[in-house]
Amino acid sequence: MIKYIKIIIIFAVILVIGDYGTLMAENTSKAQDVQHGVPIDKATLLPLADKTLSNAAHMIEEGRQTFRFDTFGDEAFWGDTIKLHQAIEGTGFGGVGPGVSPNTALAVGLKVDVNALPQELVQKLKHGKVDLGDPATTLALLKLNAVIGVTGFFNSDGTLKSMGIQCALCHSTVDNSLTFGIGHRLDGWANRDLNVGAIVALAPDLSVVVNLLKIVNPAITETDVRSVLNSWGPGKFDAEIFLDGKAFNPQQVTNGVVTGTNITGATLLPNAYGLAGVNQHTWTGAWGSVSYWNAFVANLEMHGVGSFFDPRLDDASKFPIAAVMGFGHIQSDPAADRITKKLPGLHFYQLALAAPKSKPGVDFDANAAVRGHELFTGKANCNECHVEPLWTEPGWNLHTPDEMKIDSFQADRAPDNTYRTMNLAGIFVRERGLFMSPDNKGRFYHDGRFKTLLDVVDSYNSRFNLGLTDQEKIDVVEYLQSL
Repeated sequence: MIKYIKIIIIFAVILVIGDYGTLMAENTSKAQDVQHGVPIDKATLLPLADKTLSNAAHMIEEGRQTFRFDTFGDEAFWGDTIKLHQAIEGTGFGGVGPGVSPNTALAVGLKVDVNALPQELVQKLKHGKVDLGDPATTLALLKLNAVIGVTGFFNSDGTLKSMGIQCALCHSTVDNSLTFGIGHRLDGWANRDLNVGAIVALAPDLSVVVNLLKIVNPAITETDVRSVLNSWGPGKFDAEIFLDGKAFNPQQVTNGVVTGTNITGATLLPNAYGLAGVNQHTWTGAWGSVSYWNAFVANLEMHGVGSFFDPRLDDASKFPIAAVMGFGHIQSDPAADRITKKLPGLHFYQLALAAPKSKPGVDFDANAAVRGHELFTGKANCNECHVEPLWTEPGWNLHTPDEMKIDSFQADRAPDNTYRTMNLAGIFVRERGLFMSPDNKGRFYHDGRFKTLLDVVDSYNSRFNLGLTDQEKIDVVEYLQSL
């Protein structure tokens, strides 16, 4: 009997669902519907899928504008406080020192967007008719908004009033289509030529930086600070120094062997492409994903105007400067906040940045790469951590220094003392040195301790007793360059 009752109930449910579907079909065919008692003209609404695509396009465009051009109000720091704009214009235009010519700017890794240049200027550059040794030319480029990641704010007489920076300063380069350092934008590509420390060291007034570092080192001087900044070198930045005051790694260790002493605490600028689906964003663990790091950097590193919360920075034993300064509790009036409202679009855009694709026969040997793939997923066991096709672990992609068999200096500066498994997509760019100075090619791991991919594979072969032959190591490298 119970069996028959169940059958009747199921049949009734089917009939109800059928009637409901018919009713819904009838309602959707009408020109008007009611939502929460309010008539809605469906003819004026896009289908849901189209609205989603439209929103995605809007978010990407908004994020791209933010990534490329938004200073978040940080000119109050870079210009008004440390007066970096005065060093750029030089005494000839009311600033200080010799000024920064295009030649000097390009030498410290600044890049120029060729699409922002008038065709007349492009032709003059092609024919060598532009004085690249004159700071006046740099000011002209800033007026054109052509210097990637830098915005100049000008007085009515043409002199610089202030300056600010954008995300693109560190995380974009150019394809050198016109000449080295001048070309089309490559958003998401870390600028491995950019010498952030040397640029900041040009600022006439670093007293605010000195005062921060005095919290942990009362004897430090402005000369000391400039020395630390100049120690970073091209393609590196120390995001933690103004949290913990640690400028140098006293002992770099790899596979139980000391491989360096008093190494700069600065780490290589990471790429901002190929991050969709990837947990964590930085070299070290638990700093958060892309959206966290955007908020962190915009507020604490770029010195924009916004709000930021992370009570972990209250830990005075790990982050003595941040704890004293209250860096984990930045609060701006919503009306003045220049950062928070830009985070969604910025996040969306960065996740949309695809990693560049290598070309067989150009960037790697296809036959060797096939053999390398078998080793990557087999004998070498790389795929255990660098899981295809994310090239990092889905989920929790963090490891202790002991697991990595390297020193803990950089990991200890992060909240949970771990290193992240970096995603390998587009790694051929660094190995080949595409669109960067030959001196800055390669450099792998957070601190660039390995010059080439073969050096990395050699280290892992010894570290985990993989037993790879010389040819097998080369095949793995070729496969890595195919990713």
